[in-house]
Amino acid sequence: MSYPPSLYTEQLSLHYGSKPAFRDITLAIQPGEITALIGPSGCGKTSFLSCLNRLVELTPKAQLSGRILLGEQDVQAIDVIPLRRRVGMLFQKPNPFPLSIMRNIEFPLREHGIRQRDEIDRIVETSLKDVGLWEEVKDRLKTPALSLSGGQQQRLCLARALALNPQVLLMDEPCSALDPLSSEVVEQLIVNLRGKYTLLVVTHNLAQAKRIADRVALFWVQDGAGQLIEAGLVSQLFDAPQHPLTAAYVTGARG
Repeated sequence: MSYPPSLYTEQLSLHYGSKPAFRDITLAIQPGEITALIGPSGCGKTSFLSCLNRLVELTPKAQLSGRILLGEQDVQAIDVIPLRRRVGMLFQKPNPFPLSIMRNIEFPLREHGIRQRDEIDRIVETSLKDVGLWEEVKDRLKTPALSLSGGQQQRLCLARALALNPQVLLMDEPCSALDPLSSEVVEQLIVNLRGKYTLLVVTHNLAQAKRIADRVALFWVQDGAGQLIEAGLVSQLFDAPQHPLTAAYVTGARG
């Protein structure tokens, strides 16, 4: 596998109709690293994530300005289906399809043109092994995915994203709907993906951000819109923040 690309946003702004979600976000997301987006609810973190694979285009009245680069390519110049294959997404709440475990991974593969049975079987097995689920489900691949536990469902959704061999993975609060044990398993899986993919993880859990991330970016609402307050290495933001809002947030004085 080639080294994963960087992501770069330049003066990115998003409005829903007349209401701004965030404004003028310029952020470099380093290749092969885990970057955590932190900040209070409503500051535009999830909206920012949805712009990076153009998922925001499905939202009525969404207006985006600025630029997003995937490596050297402007994402607006990439057809949306290949883009979403390259930039996968894991949502806050597990969202398996109402199909069998096998079909959950097989369906997107077929949609993207992979139809040979032996290749599909190989990718299904590899993807499930990558998330530590193969041994748990290999004898019941035809059972409904919705019969799995919440933690298993989230791992299945991660396997489904990995099956398409993306370069970038966007994760929106991937552990927040899980019990502590399942959360720990998924968190370790995310750490294990470092270096293979460029990862951007939205989290409200500051301790988690500190554990898993290489870099952190703090969003905050100012003048009615989400704005990037500070971004840098985990050690810098948590131990030597440059902005008073960052210092207040990471110490719990503001939130």
